[in-house]
Amino acid sequence: MSIICGFPILECVYCLACARWVWKKCLYTASHESENWGLATVEEFMPIPHHCRLILSVYEDDLRNPIWAPPGGYGINPDWVILRKDYEETQCRVPPYIIYLDHKNTDIVLAIRGLNLAKEGDYAVLLDNKLGQTKFDGGYVHNGLLKAAKWVFDAECEVLKGLVERNPDYTLTFTGHSLGAGVVALLVLVVVQNLDKLGNIERKKIRCFVIAPARCMSLNLAVRYADIINSIVLQDDFLPRTTTALEDVFKSLFCLPCLLCLMCLKDTCTLEEKMLKDPRRLYAPGRLYHIVERKPFRLGRFPPVVRTAVPVDGRFEHIVLSCNATTDHAIIWIERESQKALDLMLEKDRIMEIPAKQRIERQESLAREHSVEYKAALQRAVALDIPLAYSPSQYGTFREMEEGETSGRSSEQTSLLSSRRDGRESWDEFVGRLFDVDESGQIVFKKSVS
Repeated sequence: MSIICGFPILECVYCLACARWVWKKCLYTASHESENWGLATVEEFMPIPHHCRLILSVYEDDLRNPIWAPPGGYGINPDWVILRKDYEETQCRVPPYIIYLDHKNTDIVLAIRGLNLAKEGDYAVLLDNKLGQTKFDGGYVHNGLLKAAKWVFDAECEVLKGLVERNPDYTLTFTGHSLGAGVVALLVLVVVQNLDKLGNIERKKIRCFVIAPARCMSLNLAVRYADIINSIVLQDDFLPRTTTALEDVFKSLFCLPCLLCLMCLKDTCTLEEKMLKDPRRLYAPGRLYHIVERKPFRLGRFPPVVRTAVPVDGRFEHIVLSCNATTDHAIIWIERESQKALDLMLEKDRIMEIPAKQRIERQESLAREHSVEYKAALQRAVALDIPLAYSPSQYGTFREMEEGETSGRSSEQTSLLSSRRDGRESWDEFVGRLFDVDESGQIVFKKSVS
């Protein structure tokens, strides 16, 4: 009799536990993730709307007669477009892209558009991945996106090298949205390891802005490349939070809410320590910029606020149950809201009437703060014992190291690598290898790392 009575009690406990989880999950909002991050400044956020418009321009057939231009136009000069390639020219190995010589901003830009739902080639790139399938630079990356990135590098290496050599004062910027964001994020990794093939351009002159990126690299790489890669996420966007295999996501499009709920349940029940210690788990890359424009239990959009950080733990780990989880992924919405956020920042600066000299000082201070924050993120990664967060591999090759290559190393090199893998290297030794101090006292990344 007691056994029979026990079943309703167990069912009630189970139902109460599920109801409590659903209630907590419904109260969880995207603003919780970045509430302790610092506010972005005009100087660092200024390029974002412009790069969104550059990506949007890739969708046009004729830039002189645009169809989808946002209010005010794309703000680019068609005569400065060096080349553009469509699906036929890329052989569907990568989405269409352009190379743009931005004389106004002294910048060389390679921009890649996002996923085309009508193109099988884009799905082939996005779905070509298994957990822990591909190692790169001491971490794990998305296999299909890495192959696409290598294809772009091989195809445009000489063009980019020529532009860099003819314009030595220009920066080199890579930007993309969604699928294109994942490609350019991994393209930057390839570029940094092959700087000699681009005229030995300095690392500090390379930038990357990824808009609504897929999770494409392991946490150690996401943190180590935060000095170059900047990820922009609008409020509840699902893709930077999607840890489930993207193949399962696209198979479940007809019941996406059901899949999102299952993913939420899985992420909630997985210990954060276990997630951080898994070297194969992929993350949104680099420094994060989170545009927040909605608040809990309030209707409508509010003036957007942009928060930024280089987080280690809490890097968009949980799916947000929201009606806007998919619409916040659209490039047109991100362009609109990022421009609105920038306008609010500029208006605030005008009210404060900051003199030009103080603006320059603020830019220098911002650079120092970013260096310190980047260093602190690496230190946090070391403290959490995240595998190889502190040990960049040798640069200069696309191929993975064969097992036999380690036998050719000296015993000293082998012991050094072993000590790094075991995490026994002290923090001071690590900082000494990775950073240097320039004449102005600013912390800078060393050109070469042993």
